[in-house]
Amino acid sequence: MRLWSLFLLPLLCLPARVRSDDYSDVTVIVRGSETIASTSDEFVCATIDWWPPEKCNYDQCPWGRASVLNLDLTNPLLAKAIQVQLLHLVSTLQGRQQTRKGVWGGPWNSSNAREFIEYTVSKNYPIDSWEFGNELSGSGIGASVSAEQYGKDLVELQTIINELYGDSSKPLVVAPGGFYDQKWFAQLLDVSGPNVLNAMTHHIYNLGAGNDPQVPNRILNPQYLSRTSDTFRSLQLTIQRHGPWSAPWVGESGGAYNSGSRLVSNTFLNSFWYLDQLGQSAKYDTKVYCRQTLIGGNYGLLDTDTFVPNPDYYSALLWHRLMGTRVLSIDISGSSYLRAYVHCAKQKGGVALLLLNLHRTMGFMVSVRNDLNVNLAEGRGIRRDNAFVHGLKRTVSWVGSKASDGFSKREEYHLSAKDGNPFARTMLLNGVPLELTEDGDIPPLYPVEVSVNSPIYVAPLTIAFVVFPDFEAEACGR
Repeated sequence: MRLWSLFLLPLLCLPARVRSDDYSDVTVIVRGSETIASTSDEFVCATIDWWPPEKCNYDQCPWGRASVLNLDLTNPLLAKAIQVQLLHLVSTLQGRQQTRKGVWGGPWNSSNAREFIEYTVSKNYPIDSWEFGNELSGSGIGASVSAEQYGKDLVELQTIINELYGDSSKPLVVAPGGFYDQKWFAQLLDVSGPNVLNAMTHHIYNLGAGNDPQVPNRILNPQYLSRTSDTFRSLQLTIQRHGPWSAPWVGESGGAYNSGSRLVSNTFLNSFWYLDQLGQSAKYDTKVYCRQTLIGGNYGLLDTDTFVPNPDYYSALLWHRLMGTRVLSIDISGSSYLRAYVHCAKQKGGVALLLLNLHRTMGFMVSVRNDLNVNLAEGRGIRRDNAFVHGLKRTVSWVGSKASDGFSKREEYHLSAKDGNPFARTMLLNGVPLELTEDGDIPPLYPVEVSVNSPIYVAPLTIAFVVFPDFEAEACGR
């Protein structure tokens, strides 16, 4: 059984002297007139798995006592790191028979699931969602079930939930928790019918095996990272055409499979992959993105033995605090090694921009503009979310009238690796190491304030969150 925790988490530093000739010019145009997608308030999510201490991969056993079966839920560091709701996994092979190798058929025996759900209802446990199955879609991982039978069984699960919860608020039904197969997912929606499946969950492990030496190179390859956009886009279209009552979720994603990479998954470098995944998936209406794992394996947000946050924890925390649910479109010029995503800001109005510099040696000097009165003409090569349009003839001030007085500020959060080592386990925020306080609390995450009329300097292999509180974006003011 795997539990999900939908949790609310409670950039190299700027160089002392910046030479503009060390940086390549980039222009980002924010199109704030309308949103292109939206996430949920619980977008940032993490899983707790069931693997025992004996679970080993590649001559190492990285799970320790991080299983849902033996995790110390009273650990004060764990309590400070998360605020939980829970999603429970329902076994789908109960009662089925193996019809041939790797394929299971016959109806689901729901008696055990009914008893368990009834027990949680009697205890008033706050269950957010019930997920039906794990990695049985398409060809499956070790086992599979046909989409037709799966859809019929989902109807039965929804009937059980409606009966047991009655007039009370009901948890969501989500499925199938497997790797995306377009025909199988479409048939599942067709068979289960309207208002049965609230969310379609799929898994992503796009970096390869945990012992693959190419994992670091894949993380820093913009073309490789962009491949998952095809999956996000296809699932979004499948739901629109076959089940608009449902929503796309990433139910499990750890980058490298088989417990992650012990050299990469718990280091600063992994945040490039993780934050890029959050940005990409959000553009295609993904409502929830669950990281494998909160704790356990090499890819845990928390260290398996000490419960101390790994770098990706702070990346998730900044995303959760700064990036709102409404997603905006951008046009961007320059190198593909600078990845950019923009949302309406979470709390202060305006917009929040995420910049990821994947280049090992080149920095970027980024100018941010508003699309108000922007004329696009042939010239400098502006690309619009991977579709190229012809350059920028002239632009207005990045926020329009609000910045014309020269006093407006933006907030910058620059993330970098300790000692410039991308494999470091310690992340710096504006040059300050992110470490627990003496009382074991999460450290404060303070930005630096900069005039909005100055460019943003993003050093090689660094990440920047930038908040523009006064940005004039019509879609963010609604």
